[in-house]
Parts: sequence; C-alpha cells; structure tokens
Amino acid sequence: LLSEAPVLFKQELQNEEAKEGKQVRLTCELSKPGTLVKWMKGDTVLYASEKYEFKQHGTVAELIIRDVKSVDA
Repeated sequence: LLSEAPVLFKQELQNEEAKEGKQVRLTCELSKPGTLVKWMKGDTVLYASEKYEFKQHGTVAELIIRDVKSVDA
C-alpha cells in the first residue's frame, strides 16, 4: 500500500499591502491541484462572504479581501 505524498507549498503566502477601503489578493501555490484549502486569520476560519472571496485554479489558491481595514492585517 503506497501512501500519498503530502501536499506542500510550492509558493508560500507573501505579505501584500493595500489602502483601506480597497481590496487585496493573497495567493499561494500548492504541490498538488484540487487540494482543499482552508483560509484562516489566526485561529479563525474564513468563509466566503461579501468581504472574502476564494478562487482556486489548478495548484494556485487565492483569497481576495474586499474593503480592507486595519483589523485585516
């Protein structure tokens, strides 16, 4: 029985800057396409809403944060 290789980050999350009220896009790249990604801020899981949008294309996962505030740092 072969065990599957673990999913690794090919490109880790980078810091991004945005002006308050604008939007910011955070991206990371995984070693395996179709991997379920859970976005978190500290210990809090983020869910899709008017503020947060999630996209995934192959191995690239994106989080878009709209109407950025200082608390989103």
